[in-house]
Amino acid sequence: MDARRSRRGLPLLVLAAVTALIVGMDQLTKHWVMATLPEGRWWSPLPGSAWQFFRITHTTNTGAAFGIFPEQGGVFILIAVVVVVAIVLYYRHLPEGDWLIRISLGLQLGGALGNLIDRLRFGHVVDFIDVGFWPIFNIADASISIGVVLIAYSLWRGDRGRARQGSNLADEEVRS
Repeated sequence: MDARRSRRGLPLLVLAAVTALIVGMDQLTKHWVMATLPEGRWWSPLPGSAWQFFRITHTTNTGAAFGIFPEQGGVFILIAVVVVVAIVLYYRHLPEGDWLIRISLGLQLGGALGNLIDRLRFGHVVDFIDVGFWPIFNIADASISIGVVLIAYSLWRGDRGRARQGSNLADEEVRS
């Protein structure tokens, strides 16, 4: 009985661990940027002209990821709360063994909470990862994006597996 109970608790532990890791990294890096760089200033750890490809730029964002829909902070607080609740409720009903989906939901939950903390504390989100050709973003934004890509991959992989399974069943029927 204890082994079954501990196995059932493992998925929630995974969600909590991934979420805590992302929120922790997100908040620590944002704290470092705010303590080190005045807003609007940048620094690059790369030598020479490589700064054009990667730098740390302290900026704020009152909109959604990558600066879209500026000045809509209240709307995004509400959306973040709904997303957090939806992820937690959905997570509890996932079938056992779907670890990629579980990890991706942890990434998304951690990202949503990281940016929600900023919105509640500052009224905006702190962004700092600047790769030059893309809008400036943060760990939370990257985590949400990676989580979405992993879910898409998992769904694609699942569809391919079901199609392969259906093809194998059709082959067996032809042989019999």
